[in-house]
Amino acid sequence: MNSTLQIIEPSESRLWRPSIQSTESIVSAHPFVRGMSEHQLRILSDCAMQAHFNPNEVIFREGEPADRFYLIQKGEVALEAYVKDKGNTLVQKIGAGDVLGWSWLFPPYFWHFTARALEPTDAVFIYAKPLRDECESDHDLGYELMKRIAQVIMQRLQATRKKSLGLPWL
Repeated sequence: MNSTLQIIEPSESRLWRPSIQSTESIVSAHPFVRGMSEHQLRILSDCAMQAHFNPNEVIFREGEPADRFYLIQKGEVALEAYVKDKGNTLVQKIGAGDVLGWSWLFPPYFWHFTARALEPTDAVFIYAKPLRDECESDHDLGYELMKRIAQVIMQRLQATRKKSLGLPWL
């Protein structure tokens, strides 16, 4: 891995043009944020942008800087881990209503998996740096996000365990 960090911004083609539905209303409707306060939703929305990914488009790669997370609106994403001599191996499929990415919250802020769209996928991504800054000053927000991201990590851990043991997907 290159020792110089490079923040990779989404290509212009991946950014949605403004839609009829506001980013704030899309964020507010996502299951991940259900039950959060209006203030917390506004903070998330202020850090958010809508995006689209085409089939087989890589959303992020293992080892790259983790500077955002995604609320999947529609579509399907493969979460893959690199295995020596085998290449990328499917860990879990993620779809509408799911959250993609937790590495943005934990130093050193690098992705632990590769994510690739399996079909046309719409998402809202939330920039990590301003959100982490908000969490430092608003501990209620930080605690709320930590609890929710912990659930995402548990799902990934269980999926990885099942994959490594050859257990069927649930």
